[in-house]
Amino acid sequence: MTKAEKARAIQRILSKLYPKPAPPLEHRDAYTLLIAVLLSAQCTDKRVNLVTPKLFAAADNPGDMAQLHPDDIRAIIKPCGLSPRKSKAISQLSKILIEKYDGQVPRTLEELEALPGVGHKTASVVVSQAFGIPAFPVDTHIHRLAYRWALSSGKNVVQTEKDLKRVFPENTWNDVHIQIILFGREYCPARGHNPLACPICSKYGRKGLKPS
Repeated sequence: MTKAEKARAIQRILSKLYPKPAPPLEHRDAYTLLIAVLLSAQCTDKRVNLVTPKLFAAADNPGDMAQLHPDDIRAIIKPCGLSPRKSKAISQLSKILIEKYDGQVPRTLEELEALPGVGHKTASVVVSQAFGIPAFPVDTHIHRLAYRWALSSGKNVVQTEKDLKRVFPENTWNDVHIQIILFGREYCPARGHNPLACPICSKYGRKGLKPS
């Protein structure tokens, strides 16, 4: 079985389990998604979803957010961790959106990655989930599972993204990356994973994969 054939088989399982995958981070528009993804760095989506309602009640658009002092932002987002850096980035990027983009979130990876606190993964999530542009954001869940399923060498997230884009059709990327995240949380966790009980690892997992 080639990697492309395996990917198609895995995709069928994922689509059956998660036919209409919803983005795990709650948001209202491109801007609130951008902020939520930024907050999710080294933080669980569950915790971010608990914090963002309070933050967005105070400011849910670049104009209002730019009016808040970074210390006020920091006080709200502190449970997400890295609050000094994240609050500064949120304040700065909100001002840039007003000054450079008329308060709108740009639609290209290059423009997004130029914003403070926005890396490639964050930018990829925004273009795919907010604008429907094909992208394949790779987080720790996807990186781990791509290795377990022998779809990637697992050397780094950059290589994993390239490998997955190669074996999954472009028109499926936006759904598949969410489906893999959801599957990883439910069936294929980092710890306490039993490959024999996993719907995908049991059939298509890397040879010699041991329980964790």
